[in-house]
Amino acid sequence: MAIRELEESDYGKGFLGILSQLTTLGEVPEDVFVERFRELRGSPDYRVLVAEEPERGRVVGAATLFVERKFIHACGKVGHVEDVVVDVGCRGHGVGQRLVAALLEAAREAGCYKAILDCAEQNQGFYEKCGMVRKEVQMVKYFDR
Repeated sequence: MAIRELEESDYGKGFLGILSQLTTLGEVPEDVFVERFRELRGSPDYRVLVAEEPERGRVVGAATLFVERKFIHACGKVGHVEDVVVDVGCRGHGVGQRLVAALLEAAREAGCYKAILDCAEQNQGFYEKCGMVRKEVQMVKYFDR
């Protein structure tokens, strides 16, 4: 299993199918995917990692790190771990832990003073295995589009 940066060719390797196992995806044609990929590719504050089965050329996991630049903590940075998902057929084999570990290391290397994420209650144990601890409460406001 290879953990690596997202590539433009991952559109055809099932990247969006993996994300659809996490949440509602909506329609994302290839040209829209490529446009967003190219927009984010050059950003030092945005990283998408994938887990690929090289022998099958198939993406089986993904996770994102967004680095927020703050004024607090002496203009520090916070890493936000987002969109962590592993194909249902590959869960329980450490793929998710490897993705999260790689993002936490990337956050540390980027100079973040902490990394945070939001997760469902049933996923708390997984993130504890990744070295994270529960803190406070998440709030959300959805906007109609």
